[in-house]
Amino acid sequence: MIVGMKKIFLLMRQGQDREALEDLGSLGMVHVEHDNVPSGVELSAINDKIALIEQVRTILSASAAVEPGKGKTGQMGDLDVFCRHVIDLQKRHDQLKEYSVTLHSWIDLWSPWGDFDPDALRALQDNNVQVKLYQISKDKIALLPPDIVIKKISSQGVLVNCLVVSMGGIETGFKELELPKLSLSGMKKRLSEDTRIMQSIKKEISSCAVYSNDLTAAENLLLKEKEFYSVLKGMGRTEEIAYLKGYIPVDAENLLVGRAKKNGWGILTLEPGENDAVPTLLRNPAWVSLIKPVLKLLELVPGYSEIDISPLFIIFFSIFFGILIGDAGYGLIYFLLTLWVYKKMGGKVKDKSVFFLFYVLSFCAMIWGLLSGTFFGQEWLHGMGLKPLLPKLNNATFLQSLCFFIGALHLSLAHGWKAMRKAPSLSALADVGWILILWAVFFLANTLLLDAVFPSSGSWLIISGLLLVLFFSSPQKNIFKAVGAGLGTIALSLVNNFTDVVSYIRLFAVGLATVAIADAFNSMAAGIVKKGDILTIVIAAFVIVCGHMLNLILGPMSILVHGVRLNVLEFCSHAGVSWIGFSYKPFCKKEGV
Repeated sequence: MIVGMKKIFLLMRQGQDREALEDLGSLGMVHVEHDNVPSGVELSAINDKIALIEQVRTILSASAAVEPGKGKTGQMGDLDVFCRHVIDLQKRHDQLKEYSVTLHSWIDLWSPWGDFDPDALRALQDNNVQVKLYQISKDKIALLPPDIVIKKISSQGVLVNCLVVSMGGIETGFKELELPKLSLSGMKKRLSEDTRIMQSIKKEISSCAVYSNDLTAAENLLLKEKEFYSVLKGMGRTEEIAYLKGYIPVDAENLLVGRAKKNGWGILTLEPGENDAVPTLLRNPAWVSLIKPVLKLLELVPGYSEIDISPLFIIFFSIFFGILIGDAGYGLIYFLLTLWVYKKMGGKVKDKSVFFLFYVLSFCAMIWGLLSGTFFGQEWLHGMGLKPLLPKLNNATFLQSLCFFIGALHLSLAHGWKAMRKAPSLSALADVGWILILWAVFFLANTLLLDAVFPSSGSWLIISGLLLVLFFSSPQKNIFKAVGAGLGTIALSLVNNFTDVVSYIRLFAVGLATVAIADAFNSMAAGIVKKGDILTIVIAAFVIVCGHMLNLILGPMSILVHGVRLNVLEFCSHAGVSWIGFSYKPFCKKEGV
């Protein structure tokens, strides 16, 4: 459920602000709303340090030679010195790497000329012996002046690398090659030295990765310090008074009022207004909180004035998972993988709800697989004479109708919830009307798509529903305006109700595809293994593993695409949840800040 909030104002003397925030931070209950844009030299300095740490963390994460986070915690020394040292090392490495690219290009260019000393050629030029290098096409060498000496060094296609020597000036009519700064052997030596230095630098950078825990601790401390100064600088101020505004859970009001009286603060608590940006705090039973990892992954937060759909989300998400995966074998694999990851990482994770969520989802897949007789596919089990516990789940018509039923039920609960929030307003009757229309749509979908007989009660459902929507979508004294608003609502939403119910058939389609893929690979493997030799048995095993691995990978993707969609889009559009909220994040101060 969404916890009620109180809007609060705390007033104190200017000299009390810092001490008051330290005390307030220790409570960790006020979601602060800044009155001014936080700024100042302290925040600038903190942001610079955080940026420095992030730059170093990026550098260290690119080095995989040493596993980060092991050993030497607390031995990093001065943070700024350490960070700048790592950054300087990386800059030096990047410079050498860039120059090595240049050296490689020079070596490629001058290798055909052989190894010579450019300084010796320059010395000859200083003594009026002109020694120059040219690349001249073979058919144009004869055009060179006769009074010069030409030495053909090498050929590169139609071009000839030529050394031209003469006394005095040389006018060849061709473009001269600029002498390199180093000899070929010098280039190779420099490249070798730079490579060695780069390896040494990378090794030193890798050795710094053991201080990653120190960097994380330092960054967390800076983030808390930044939060403290953001609140301090964001407070409203007059000549003598500093004031802070924010939001607290209603059950924390008495504690905060007591603290204010004790410290001599002025305090005012109000009910949030319609235009206030109120944060959302969710508190649910443990079984409902299992859905938190999904909401966090998708960054979904209901608005303060909306409803918390978490209870229905976890129930229907689990049902959708079971249908979409639809295989007891896959459910068992997911369960064992979750168990293995929990044993490996469970002790390092504070919030373990994600593990328990996957346990629940895995069991749902196993239960559906047992009911439908699906264990790494169906055909091989049915071929052995094993029957499902609920044979109707293998009947395509029944399963499609079940999907329509789930859709109508799911969306009806959305409108029912919405109606309860509107009560005792007469507009709640419009949602009752939509519920009746949804069940009429359920019967209509069965008739149009599954050739079922449309019951006579279906007509009464749709007529009653339309009348309720028509007159109570926007109840008002002017009956014509009310009917006009109702007609507009019907025109916009009636077709959507039909398509939304029918869209739940995706559960049947994706679940069927999962079983079909498993059966296809099982059949391929069975056909291969008939030959009986060891090679074909190995190939058959490979085919089976690859096929089921494909399903195991695609399964969670289908959950994100379809299982989440039906809850977040179809259900929420009918329940009036638009996920416009933001999370309640109380100002909290750690020791040492």
